[in-house]
Amino acid sequence: MNGYNQSPFANLTPVVKNLLIINVIFFIGTYTLSYVGFDMVKWLSAFYFNSPLFHPWQVVSYMFMHAGLAHIFFNMFALFMFGPILEYTMGPKRFLQYYFITGIGALVLQMLVQAIEVHGAIGSFIISGSDVANVSMSGMAKIKEIYTVPILGASGAIFGLLLAFGYLFPNMEMMVLFIPVPVKAKYLVAGYIVIELIDGFGQFQGDSVAHFAHLGGALFGYIILKIWRLQRPNNFY
Repeated sequence: MNGYNQSPFANLTPVVKNLLIINVIFFIGTYTLSYVGFDMVKWLSAFYFNSPLFHPWQVVSYMFMHAGLAHIFFNMFALFMFGPILEYTMGPKRFLQYYFITGIGALVLQMLVQAIEVHGAIGSFIISGSDVANVSMSGMAKIKEIYTVPILGASGAIFGLLLAFGYLFPNMEMMVLFIPVPVKAKYLVAGYIVIELIDGFGQFQGDSVAHFAHLGGALFGYIILKIWRLQRPNNFY
């Protein structure tokens, strides 16, 4: 078999390959097990820490759950594109640690924002029977959303990977759809973060994306890179 027929998956690094496999298994399992009455979204997605639907293992398991085909495709495509070079650079053990730290950090920031929203509506971070007596209709709708809508997906960890790529390979040029010229990684990552900030604070109607989870992944990624003092490889410009 010659090099021209080599599989695009042949050069996948071990951790990236296993993460891809686990995510696909969870995705298939979500739809398969629903036919026998088991709701993986309810049990393995994350919920607000005070929600009756919250369980401790969701802090990790939510990263492997996805809301639909487009959701998992774009997350796994980013993992496929950026993961191997970062695993080569960090080493498998640190890469896996980084992936989970940014994913968990993403959830921490999202829940922090939710806690602020709950406090703004009822004056407390958790609900008790008397807290909701004088809450407005819009406040009750927000509380219901926070307590019942699941947080799921690898997007927080993926944003951590994007941040690491822009940090370690800032001047690597990339082609982006609908942009006719190459864009340096540092500008691309910065652009993504600005968009998430606008969307997160904008609270646009009908937007169910956890933008602060994305920002949390990037924030925790930056902190970890600084703590680890990782430097850009000399063989890349």
